[in-house]
Amino acid sequence: MIPAAVAVQRPPDARLMVVDASGQVVHKRRADFPALVRSRDLVIANDAATLPASLSGTHLATGSPIELRLAGRRSLLPQHIDTFKAVAFGAGDFRTPTESRPLPPPFSVGDSLQLGPLRAVVRTILEHPRLIEVRFEGSAQKIWEGLARHGRPIQYSYLSDPLALWDTWTTIASRPVAFEPPSAGFLLDWRLVDSLRARGATFATLTHAAGISSTGDARLDAMLPLAEAYEIPARTADAIDAVRQRNGRIIAVGTTVVRALEDAAAYDGCVRAGRAVATLTIGPFTQLRIVDALVTGQHEPGTSHYELLRAFHDDSVLRRTLAEAEMRAYRTHEFGDSLFIVRRSPSAGTITATSDIRRGPLSEPASDSDRTAGRSG
Repeated sequence: MIPAAVAVQRPPDARLMVVDASGQVVHKRRADFPALVRSRDLVIANDAATLPASLSGTHLATGSPIELRLAGRRSLLPQHIDTFKAVAFGAGDFRTPTESRPLPPPFSVGDSLQLGPLRAVVRTILEHPRLIEVRFEGSAQKIWEGLARHGRPIQYSYLSDPLALWDTWTTIASRPVAFEPPSAGFLLDWRLVDSLRARGATFATLTHAAGISSTGDARLDAMLPLAEAYEIPARTADAIDAVRQRNGRIIAVGTTVVRALEDAAAYDGCVRAGRAVATLTIGPFTQLRIVDALVTGQHEPGTSHYELLRAFHDDSVLRRTLAEAEMRAYRTHEFGDSLFIVRRSPSAGTITATSDIRRGPLSEPASDSDRTAGRSG
């Protein structure tokens, strides 16, 4: 596979690899996606818009240049814009592969950071020296204005030209809460949504704060995905109940949708409307309770996105998809080609173990990295 190096959301030559419930692989155009949707199905997409989450600035205690990539917040509420988890880099920008970037200076609690017009203070050093929690000074309006004026979209070195913020927004984008684009949704436009509805299918959305996909540090990358806030509207929860009653399929557009829905259902198998923070990590030992099929990007082993695919099919099937993608030069990353994968049928074998993470109903909560980076699902 080769990186998709041009920021075009719906290239006319985009391809779609299809993996059915038995593990058979066929190749189609990405424009053929609506024909794979049945009349009783429900298609759910992430409508999060992308924040300008890359902030260059200075570590004031040492005068060292840094880049801060915002990576998480405690909820999607607009007033909760002052405190973020963030990954820190030393000098440089996206043109240098993340694994080749110099380290930032050592952080201490209370350090001040000047990030363009914004001042932030390090509140906590988290599970890794480069993973910190910062609090911005000033009002919510001042912080929003500072992000808009100074921030840039997070991007990686396989994209040669700087991204504009609108390059990262899907057609259905609403609230700016994602840190990297939920780019499986790049295949959507309103004409495609109309064609799904014309087939008798239902289309719905949720909002999930898609996190960062790579850091350039193997130990830090192993911690991904970090906790990610999400919100499921009542109409989407109702649509899920309705499609299950009529034995239709639930098709997720993007790995973030899978994570939100399965996290919401982890307690008792039901998806309720509300806000929460996804802590569920999905992999080969996860029993999917809600999602029957997934539209995503082309993912490579070693990434959290690929681990999520292992909940849909076993490794022999996924190895075959990789071989097919390599042979046919599929394009990776957020502007690359797509994959439509249907969860394995019971006759193909199931995994019955579940994640050890349990939580209650939804409620408001009180290397090689650039080769695999770029959220494409």
